Amino acid sequence: MNLALGKTISGRYQIVSQLGRGGFGTTFIAVDNHLPDKRRCVVKQLKPQATDSLTLEIARRLFDTEAQTLLQLGTHPQIPQLFAYFEEDEEFYLVQEYVEGTELNEELTPPQTKSETEVIELLQEILEILNFVHQHQVIHRDLNGRNIIRRKKDGKLVLIDFGAVKQVTTQVASCGQTDLTVAIGTPGYRPSEQANGNPQLSSDIYALGMLIIQALTGCSPNKLPKDPLTSEISWHEIVQVSPGLRKVLAKMVSYDYRDRYPTAKEALAAVANLTNSTTALMSSTLQSGNQRLENKVSLKKLNRLPCSWLSSGLLVLLAIAGGIIGIIALGNLRNTANSTNLYEQGKTFYELNRYDRALVAYQGAIAIRPDYAEAWKGQGDTLKSLEQDREALQAYEKAIQLQPDYWQAWLGRAEVLANLEEVPEAISAFEKVISLQPKQVAAWLGKGKIQMKLAEYSAAIATFERVLELQPDDAHTWYEMGEALSYLERDSEAVTAYDRALSLKPDFSQTWYSRGNALMNLSDYSPAVDSFQQAVKFQPDWAQAWYNLATAKSKLGQYQQAIAAYDRVIQLTPNDYQTWYDRGFAFQQEQRYQEAIADYDRALEINTQDPSIWYQRGIILYNLERDREAIVSFEQATALQPELHQAWYNRGNALLRLQRTAEAIASYDKALLYKPNYPEASQAKERAEKQLLGITQND
Repeated sequence: MNLALGKTISGRYQIVSQLGRGGFGTTFIAVDNHLPDKRRCVVKQLKPQATDSLTLEIARRLFDTEAQTLLQLGTHPQIPQLFAYFEEDEEFYLVQEYVEGTELNEELTPPQTKSETEVIELLQEILEILNFVHQHQVIHRDLNGRNIIRRKKDGKLVLIDFGAVKQVTTQVASCGQTDLTVAIGTPGYRPSEQANGNPQLSSDIYALGMLIIQALTGCSPNKLPKDPLTSEISWHEIVQVSPGLRKVLAKMVSYDYRDRYPTAKEALAAVANLTNSTTALMSSTLQSGNQRLENKVSLKKLNRLPCSWLSSGLLVLLAIAGGIIGIIALGNLRNTANSTNLYEQGKTFYELNRYDRALVAYQGAIAIRPDYAEAWKGQGDTLKSLEQDREALQAYEKAIQLQPDYWQAWLGRAEVLANLEEVPEAISAFEKVISLQPKQVAAWLGKGKIQMKLAEYSAAIATFERVLELQPDDAHTWYEMGEALSYLERDSEAVTAYDRALSLKPDFSQTWYSRGNALMNLSDYSPAVDSFQQAVKFQPDWAQAWYNLATAKSKLGQYQQAIAAYDRVIQLTPNDYQTWYDRGFAFQQEQRYQEAIADYDRALEINTQDPSIWYQRGIILYNLERDREAIVSFEQATALQPELHQAWYNRGNALLRLQRTAEAIASYDKALLYKPNYPEASQAKERAEKQLLGITQND
């Protein structure tokens, strides 16, 4: 089965885009429609090359075994979780956590290189993940820069795309013959034994070693020279490193797998020894109330450290490789230059979105200088980025205690309070920033957004006007202004504000959408259609914008075009009964009654409690002269909404056509009970009474 965009599998995972395709299957991004936040996930579709019963039975057994393995591995915080695995239409699916971030390859694109200190850190972090994998006796089989993601939210590395899944497919391809020698892995990173179909745990060690050599040299693995006699990689002349690292890497990429570290555990121990011989650990304990702060700071190469680290009587220097890298033990912890160095390091890591490293650096600066307000503020920014708002609030407040007029810390505090929905305190903090920096746009905007949340729309308009005085060409503020005006039902003014926003940012889909809504409120449907079309142009998977476009088309009587828009909504949100109902109504206006009934029936599968669906379904059945079915629908509608006079009236018409005259009269009476001034019902009742009288007289 080829998965088209918009298709839903297993009744819940809706495909939104394709990530990749290969000989082992296809990978997609999907949304989970069973969760309120429509969480994104990765769907891997695995296709057996044969579909006979024996092959499928083998596939199920292997697939279940490997899925269980992935389920265990997903308990590690740097390996994607397995959410589901299932078979559908004789194809197999894995659903895993979607990791937002960038491939490590982007950091290693030739001729980019990393320093020795950086590659040791990289090596250690990846080995720690790989150690967990090897403890479960799992071989990754395809370790390379594409399969390691730098996670956006915290800067940590995440290991993805285990070759074990590919192994299932290769085994299934040969009806379960496990000696099939299909090579899994990426050329350049794949050692000889793996290329021959005999992977070992140490095969992953080889791949990681090649990745690290790539990071050091800036050369792709398949471009590195090899010794023609031994087949060993010759990389030492390209870049100079310390003897310790050279020895570790040489062992990792040995041609013979028996000469390598057997697992990640042994390699990790070697790197730990290497780290101990090339770095020093600084720790300091800072008592504040009952809290204790412990900081670990890895020091850089000697030639990158300020001289102030050298403190008489406390220096330990070990020379390695002619003094390339030195070790500095403990310096003067209150040395200003050291704290500044750590603070600047924290800023750099923060800008690189490596928040865990930034936090350690800022904490190190604070340990040296507890009165370092800028470092406290940096720590607050980092914690805020990590969504640790309470901790961020404490850091900002410490910065403010040290510097009461530190407006940047006040701004950070205000934004965190807004996130925590502590509204009065947030407003007060934003106003404090404004008092210190009257032209600080971010503070005015923050205040305005809170006023919007409080439904103080007039006050918000005044705030946004102030922002626009300072920054007249800010599209987002014009949009916010339009929103406030729209809430006050000043829709014409709102459209003007949206138009100004769009003149500055024409691809602002949210503005096109809101402009369309304002025009709908003004019953100006044709330009509303244009707005919604622009919204879905820039955001094609926006179901609500497609729905509003369809509604506007229906208002214009353009039912065919409305149906096409409803089709798109159903692709995106197949379980929204309102869309099925509205499309059914559009079919009904086009007199495509069978399609309308099918849509109404689908809507009723999702929601049986909407009387409008039963009523409209009854109308179509009546038009098709299927009177008994129509009566059932009308009765369902009146059971849910007894005062629905139209349903009572049309039920009477259906009964009258079946010559159930007395029941028809009773139904008309019900319609008149709920709507006394109902001429159609009065006239129908009068005709029914005459008919009943005639029948009686004839009898």
